[in-house]
Amino acid sequence: MQTTFPRLDIGPLSEYREDDVMISRFEHYLKEHQNLVFPHRHNFYHLVFFTQGGGFHTIDFNLFSVHPFQIYFMIPGQVHSWDFEGEMKGYVVNFSEAFFRSFLLKPDYLDSFSFFDGDSSNSVVAVAKEIQPDIAGLFEELLLQTGKTKFREDIIRVLLLHIFLLLEQSNAQHKKPNAQNQKNPLIRNFQKLIEKNFTTLKQPGEYAELLHVTPNHLNALCKEHLSLQAGAVIRNRIVLEAKRLLINLDFTVSEIAYKLNFSDNSYFTRFFKKETGVTPEVFRAKSANQSAKS
Repeated sequence: MQTTFPRLDIGPLSEYREDDVMISRFEHYLKEHQNLVFPHRHNFYHLVFFTQGGGFHTIDFNLFSVHPFQIYFMIPGQVHSWDFEGEMKGYVVNFSEAFFRSFLLKPDYLDSFSFFDGDSSNSVVAVAKEIQPDIAGLFEELLLQTGKTKFREDIIRVLLLHIFLLLEQSNAQHKKPNAQNQKNPLIRNFQKLIEKNFTTLKQPGEYAELLHVTPNHLNALCKEHLSLQAGAVIRNRIVLEAKRLLINLDFTVSEIAYKLNFSDNSYFTRFFKKETGVTPEVFRAKSANQSAKS
């Protein structure tokens, strides 16, 4: 049974490596890192483009089937594991949070892409048939840059942005008109504020004040665009972090309650059970059993 919940740095996962980026064929990467089937998290952005193979992949406790011409995206801090079937082929790219920062005028530019919004339901993208050759070609171009020196990182940045823009444009064309509701600026700002403050600010009114709107207005927008009450959006983020921490057996439940700024362990336990239907101990035991079977 895996007794720790590792947070992996970009360096040890690199076949072709500079300080801030790693690019590899996925079959080589998988052979080198077969032990990464257990749940783990990264301190970098992580994306895999599958061209062959099957099985399952879990991101933040949501299970996805793996299919050819599918890309999964992960932002720093998300938890994932995999259980692949058959011969896997494709490409993998890891890059640090700082990799695009000096290159782009907007430091949060990557947040504008739906697959980098931290919601695991948006993390898996099926590449539309008409752009599959273009996407595969761009990943091959990325591999070619591993042996270059001059302008190498800038060309990698441009190629990655080309991939991201092609996918986002394709997604917009294939989605229903109302599927872009989450792009509402106030909702996006609300979600960003939650990401920064969920351990200290837990009431909708506190966020409404920061957003300069009334709590009722914030709640109405959340119900319209997310089909959730504003309070539920906050609680969901707290629960997600609790689950991420509970898989790490190095932390006691009391320590996790403290990290999430609950007044005591019993309050945290009541909160977790109300939101998930099980106690933190039961969730941890189930997760440990699943990891032992992997």
